[in-house]
Amino acid sequence: MRESKKSKTIPMYIIVDDEDAGEPAPETIRKKTNNHRAARRNSVSAERYDPETDHGYEDEKIVHPKTDEQYKRLKDAVSDILIFQALDRDQITDVIDAMFEKICEPDEIIIKQNDDGDNFYVIDSGTYDVLVTTDNVEKRINTLINKGSFGELALMYNMPRSATIQAKSHGSLWAMDRTSFRRIVLKAAFKKRKLYEELLENVPILKSLEPYERMNLADALCTKEYDDGEVIIAQGDNAEGMYFIEKGTVCVDITSDTGDNTMPVGQLDSGKYFGELALINNKPRSANVRAVGGVKLAFLETESFERLLGPCLDIMKRNSEIYKTYADQTS
Repeated sequence: MRESKKSKTIPMYIIVDDEDAGEPAPETIRKKTNNHRAARRNSVSAERYDPETDHGYEDEKIVHPKTDEQYKRLKDAVSDILIFQALDRDQITDVIDAMFEKICEPDEIIIKQNDDGDNFYVIDSGTYDVLVTTDNVEKRINTLINKGSFGELALMYNMPRSATIQAKSHGSLWAMDRTSFRRIVLKAAFKKRKLYEELLENVPILKSLEPYERMNLADALCTKEYDDGEVIIAQGDNAEGMYFIEKGTVCVDITSDTGDNTMPVGQLDSGKYFGELALINNKPRSANVRAVGGVKLAFLETESFERLLGPCLDIMKRNSEIYKTYADQTS
């Protein structure tokens, strides 16, 4: 089974971290002007992408055939790239299908500073220098060896290339064209925000949030997927966050202090939430939660919980007291 489940918390709009980044941050690069070589009247990177009006993604998916060995190599290569870790399993499959292999020769220029962005690249093998020219002086600011990615900034921010990437050895890259990148990564982020906003609007305890607060909360959520019977949280574990059920059902049970028996508490389905008790009380998990069939969850990590859900804490605390009373009565 092709699976892409990650335990990291990844916001929906994010750039790769410093270790894997191939280009400097966009705020450090001057935008195009008429005085720069990169400013062209019909510049492709200046084309604005609006995910809300793009309805062709499902009908125009790009698929580059791959062998099983190539598929595995590419899946391994993209598994640690943060901009993909907000995607669900089907979207990861779309990413892999849309990528094509590019063989590189020593000293080959892969992307050139100030050029328009055409592709996003994931390193499969080889060594690549990251070069930035300032005041006509070129400096090497990083070297990527056998892993990492580059080229996303120009595609995400409609900016010219902020660095030059040059191959220093034979190697291979996986490339995704600009249109596929935007339709998969940016459109997926847009759709996920809309979905999460609709999900959160139907959660009773969040009614006290202002619309902009729900929007911030939606941006802080990330998707996690679990298979039937898989443990989502285990009683006694430290809490890393709380969960909103996007799709599917989970069962909740409590293990006795002796560990001899397990008492069912109930089931939760789409639109419900769980995992907040340990965060409110600053204690280990008080119950086990398992997937019933395939489950898709929206996960909110602890720091975001404390920062974004302040207005809802009183309601959650009242609910936690009701739950505690129930647990005491049935224990």
